Amino acid sequence: MGADRFSTATRLKALGTAIVQGPAVARVYRARPQRRSRLTGRAALLALVVCSLVVALAYPMRQWVTQRSDIADQRRQTEHAREQVKLLRDEKARLEDPAYVEQQAREHLHYLRPGETGYSVVGGGGPTKPPRDRGAADRPWYSNLWEDIDSSDGQQRRALP
Repeated sequence: MGADRFSTATRLKALGTAIVQGPAVARVYRARPQRRSRLTGRAALLALVVCSLVVALAYPMRQWVTQRSDIADQRRQTEHAREQVKLLRDEKARLEDPAYVEQQAREHLHYLRPGETGYSVVGGGGPTKPPRDRGAADRPWYSNLWEDIDSSDGQQRRALP
């Protein structure tokens, strides 16, 4: 089996010679040679190249995905800004109408026309619910302090025999 270390052409030549010499010698050369390791130098180089490509492309792919999400965010913001512009244009058109301006001035600034009498009712927003009792928060701070002092004195008197 010294032919295992030679090239394929040398092996084929030896096999042909063995076939010509006789069947007994040919069987020896037809037997499978021992399997060598599958990881050859070429396979290792190929694995190294593939790993290098994966590492080299990982960062640009991450950047690409990040930029795509940023673009989607910018598009959403642009759409929101367009909606805001549309609302502001509508408001501008309403403010150019003198009747709308007068209504807003009467409502928010309490303006009156000459000869009108205006009335302001303090606390006159209609029936409202009475504020709920929030306990100590409804009383002044000094009342809470005095009550705490009184309650702590009472606890000390009970603790003494």
